[in-house]
Amino acid sequence: MSAVALVAEQVSGPIRVAHLTSTHEAFDTRIFWKECRTLALAGYDVTLVAPHDVDVSRDGVRIAAVPRPGGRGERATRTAWRVFRAGWRSRAHVIHVHDPELLPWALLMKLLGRRVIYDAHENLPKDIRSKHYLPGPLRALVAAVVDLLERAACTCLDGVVTVTPGIASRFPPGRTIVLRNFPLLAEFAAATPGDYAARRPVVLYLGGLNEIRGVREMVRAIGRVKDSLGAELWLVGRFDPPGLEHQLAAEPGWSRTRWLGWRTREQVALALAASRVGLLVLHPVPNHLDSLPIKLFEYMAAGLPVVASRFPAWERIVNGAGAFVDPLDAGAIAAEIERLLENPEDAARMGEKGRAAVEQELHWEREAAGLIALYQRVSGAPRAMSDGA
Repeated sequence: MSAVALVAEQVSGPIRVAHLTSTHEAFDTRIFWKECRTLALAGYDVTLVAPHDVDVSRDGVRIAAVPRPGGRGERATRTAWRVFRAGWRSRAHVIHVHDPELLPWALLMKLLGRRVIYDAHENLPKDIRSKHYLPGPLRALVAAVVDLLERAACTCLDGVVTVTPGIASRFPPGRTIVLRNFPLLAEFAAATPGDYAARRPVVLYLGGLNEIRGVREMVRAIGRVKDSLGAELWLVGRFDPPGLEHQLAAEPGWSRTRWLGWRTREQVALALAASRVGLLVLHPVPNHLDSLPIKLFEYMAAGLPVVASRFPAWERIVNGAGAFVDPLDAGAIAAEIERLLENPEDAARMGEKGRAAVEQELHWEREAAGLIALYQRVSGAPRAMSDGA
């Protein structure tokens, strides 16, 4: 029996929960597929408020749609207000917010008697230092102010969820837990590593497509791989900024690149099953050095060897299931891709080692118990609410 099933029997009554995001997709991997579905399975009454086209229910989770924002300014103002309003109307006992811009509304919810959890998906001050749309001299000041405000706000909340121990160290230790971005075993149960050598020479990247995530180096690297290997680079994700796609079209490697855009979870699984190498060459900016990207573990779960940035935290976890390179060196990236494509037996063994690590330890099912334990502590006896609450 899974950890989720074991704790499900301990939940008494339909405690109402609302997850709030103004930034992420309704079917975000961490928010919907892991956290919300885990809580629904454990017996909670779960609503997810998120930008989406229509209200819909899936896997025991109600999605309350708000209009998609037209830009960062609207997202932080009008969309944040709409998310707060929908979250309040859900009459949830526990509010779980996923974006820093929702922290003022989270504090208001707390003041009005709700129990509130904040989910810190990344190290926000470090992330701000890498924002291309902020003038360089301003980044340090903004990061320092945001650091102070985020920490102060979280001292007033009931719980904080983070993704790495380094991020967790910024918040109150007694109320903070780490839920690592490990994959769902069920999504990869049907994976067939045995057909690895028969696959096309596809090199896959999943995630946001921008400069500091190495998209330019990836395109340049695929252009340097030997023509005889017939290698292709598949990019799954959205460009930021959108005009970056047109800049990359001038690179020689673009003719070997397929941009697939955003894909559903089912389509991502198909892309993983069709690929030979997983690529993750994020630039060595502070926020990336202290990160555990979900795509890293999804590659491993699918039995793909990984070519990744040489970050100590990643090297410890991957541990023989991939190769590490200077992410700023397109030639080094190309060389490792060539090596894996030219030696499919060795590459398959690396992929199998990664898959075994996920099956044994690096999976969401082990993390789920921590989420349920936090909710059991935070929710307590639900506060009585009037119909107009």
